[in-house]
Amino acid sequence: MKSKSRKQHPHRSRLRVKQLKTQTDISENVLSKGTFHRRLTHTHLDPRINMTAAPYNYSYIFKYIIIGDMGVGKSCLLHQFTEKKFMADCPHTIGVEFGTRIMEVHGQKVKLQIWDTAGQERFRAVTRSYYRGAAGALMVYDITRRSTYNHLSSWLTDARNLTNPNTVIILIGNKADLEAQRDVTYEEAKQFAEENGLLFLEASAKTGENVEEAFLEAAKRIYQNIQDGSLDLNAAESGVQHKPSAPQGGRLNADSQPAKEGCSC
Repeated sequence: MKSKSRKQHPHRSRLRVKQLKTQTDISENVLSKGTFHRRLTHTHLDPRINMTAAPYNYSYIFKYIIIGDMGVGKSCLLHQFTEKKFMADCPHTIGVEFGTRIMEVHGQKVKLQIWDTAGQERFRAVTRSYYRGAAGALMVYDITRRSTYNHLSSWLTDARNLTNPNTVIILIGNKADLEAQRDVTYEEAKQFAEENGLLFLEASAKTGENVEEAFLEAAKRIYQNIQDGSLDLNAAESGVQHKPSAPQGGRLNADSQPAKEGCSC
């Protein structure tokens, strides 16, 4: 009697291939017909996941968000900070983009995890979820477009309502290199910052002026909040994770390797 060969369901094999690809190829992940876009690496899957890596060459992780109207240069600031380059044709962010960099803050190595959010109103419902658990927020306007400055109160309201009370917010007037086209004075923006308890500076994503300083000043204030006990590092909403330093000699051994948390992809 001949044994009947089992036919493989055509959709089953395709599904398996798709499942394998989702864990290994997330550099450009487009969901829901292109309405949500993340530029992520294979180790950065979701802002709400407690991520670990070993060995650590940093002591802390600070989560940042960048907020503000479309076209103010948020992505260009992020790219200038992480890559030391200016993107002349920087595309508008769709959903959220992501970048990291390690800085030294008061003698401590700190890894900044930075979430660049879309400025379009239609993405606000999506991007608001990334506010939670942010230790720092960079609120950006364009000094050559008054409308972007006029909308700051709305962005600040979201930041105050959706982040913890100790989140450090720094106001950044971008495109400081376009002085001849200035539409918002330095003095009025400084007054707005002082009235609302914000850090403030003007910067240029094109020339790099004050870009480093913007991220560093926020990090210094966050670190100060850690030292004076304002931030509870055991609370997820603090936006700060304390990481054990790798022992001298480089690698952790099996006994000293930290336990895995969250996704192990």
